Amino acid sequence: MRIVIQRTKNAQVQVNNAIKGQSHFGATLLVCIEKDDTPSTLELAAKKILNARIFEDENGKMNLNISQVNGTILAISQFTLSWRGDKGNRPSFDRSMPPKEAENLFNKFCDLLSQQVKVETGEFGASMEVSLTNMGPVTFIFDF
Repeated sequence: MRIVIQRTKNAQVQVNNAIKGQSHFGATLLVCIEKDDTPSTLELAAKKILNARIFEDENGKMNLNISQVNGTILAISQFTLSWRGDKGNRPSFDRSMPPKEAENLFNKFCDLLSQQVKVETGEFGASMEVSLTNMGPVTFIFDF
């Protein structure tokens, strides 16, 4: 599982010119479910995301997690993150989990996150337009 997390002031995802999900303050996640991922991988990833201290405290130090700042999450499925760019120039997505299985695990992952914060998503497998304002910029990549 590979996740790009961005601290965002606002974010939204559109499908066919209609807003499917949005976050007004919090984090935007680009989530790639890979072949070896299991429910325990999802639990580990959700715990890490929810506890990541990437928001500033009153002293300007990254010391607060998303729950502590009343943030929300916009989670977007993105299988293209499975290509690491280590071989060749044409992307290969061999590490990505097949779509039906990946959608099931992506939804479970979002359910785990939503136990503590509000989570909105795009539309799995659709062509989406994602726009955001990154605060910082602050961006991290997590591999599980």
